[in-house]
Amino acid sequence: MEWLRSASALLSRAVLHAARACLAALGVVVLYGVLMRYAFNAAPPYVEAVALLLVISVAMFGAAAGVHDAGHIGLDSVVRLLPAAAQRAVAAAVELLIVVFAAVLLWGSVQMAVSTHHDTIPTLGISESWRYAPPMVAAVLIALFAVVHLADVLHKPRA
Repeated sequence: MEWLRSASALLSRAVLHAARACLAALGVVVLYGVLMRYAFNAAPPYVEAVALLLVISVAMFGAAAGVHDAGHIGLDSVVRLLPAAAQRAVAAAVELLIVVFAAVLLWGSVQMAVSTHHDTIPTLGISESWRYAPPMVAAVLIALFAVVHLADVLHKPRA
């Protein structure tokens, strides 16, 4: 179990670095687009499409890292009032729901990628399906991180 926890932490750091790199690239691309449009009256046509791909990547990779760090929104004020066994059951249910969410995200992303595979992003000349790669990667990581959390909940010594 420790090897899975270590691998999970390593993947979380990697995806967080990817999100940071995409955010930095987004800033550069947008700044470049604004500068070219308003200073030189020569707006590059690809800036908006690249920015959209980067925004999707930042959001999805950041969400995956957030699941690893348990940074998702939690409303646990009522759960804290429950007995320890019930708290544990709720924690397990939450992790299972996150896995279900990840599965639906992956399924939907694959469906969209398949349905848009033959369409092209005109300004980039690549398939529209590339827009769905970050959500697919994030979905797999979200599921993995939730499974690790679920294992921790189930193997935690009872109080």
